[in-house]
Amino acid sequence: MERTVTEAIQYRRSVRIYKEDLELDDEKVKKCLINASLAPTSSNLQLWEFYHITDKSKLKEVARACFDQPAAKTAKQLIVVVTRKDLWHKRSKANLDHIKKGFGDKKKETHTPREKFVLNYYGKLIPTLYTEFLGILGAIRYFFFQIVGLFRPVYRQVRKSDMRIVAHKSAALAAQNFMISMAAIGYDTCPMEGLDSLRIKKILDLPSGSEINMVIGCGVREKEGVYGPRFRIPFEKVYHRV
Repeated sequence: MERTVTEAIQYRRSVRIYKEDLELDDEKVKKCLINASLAPTSSNLQLWEFYHITDKSKLKEVARACFDQPAAKTAKQLIVVVTRKDLWHKRSKANLDHIKKGFGDKKKETHTPREKFVLNYYGKLIPTLYTEFLGILGAIRYFFFQIVGLFRPVYRQVRKSDMRIVAHKSAALAAQNFMISMAAIGYDTCPMEGLDSLRIKKILDLPSGSEINMVIGCGVREKEGVYGPRFRIPFEKVYHRV
C-alpha cells in the first residue's frame, strides 16, 4: 500500500547504501519524475530537465563524477536534476501560447484586466527580467528597482545571479516532489551536491547554458545505509508565529 504524504515524509531519509540484489522498476521511477514535473515553479517556466540514468556504464561514469560516494556508487539508478535558465524564452512562449489558446478567438480589446495582465506578464515582464547581456542588463535592472523600491514595494531579485537562484529553487522543489513520491512507494533516495558538475555535463552532453542542480541516488535501503537516527533542530527554534 502506498504511504500517505505524511508517512512518506517521515519515512524518507538520505540513504547512502542500497541493496545490491534489489532492482528498481523503471516505470515506477518515471512516474515519480512525472510527479516532480508537477511541482510549483516560478512563473510556471519549468526551467528544469530530469535525466533518468539506468544504463550501467553511465551509472559508473556519473558515480565517479560524484567521487564514488556510497550513495552514488551503490545506487541502482541515478537522477540528475538540471536547471535550464537558458530556455526561459521557449518556456515563456509556451505559457503565452497556452494562455492565448484558452482565450479562444477573443479580440485584444475585449480582454479583461486580468487577461491583459497575464499577457503582459509573459510578453513583457518575463523578457524584461530574463534578457541578459554579460550581466550588464541585470545590474541596470537592479539599480533601477532599488530606486523604485524607495517609494513602494518592488521585486528586487533581478540580477543574472538572482535568476539563477530562482531556477535552482524551482528545481529543488521538483526534486523534493520526486523524493517524497519515491518514499511513498518504498523506494529510497539521497540528494547529492558533492559532484564534479562539469564532468557530469560532459557525460550527459548537456549544453553550456545548463547547470546541475543535484544528483539523486535511488535504490532500496540497506539497514546500514541510514547513518543513524534522524536529527533535527528543535522545532521551537525554527518556528516563529507572527
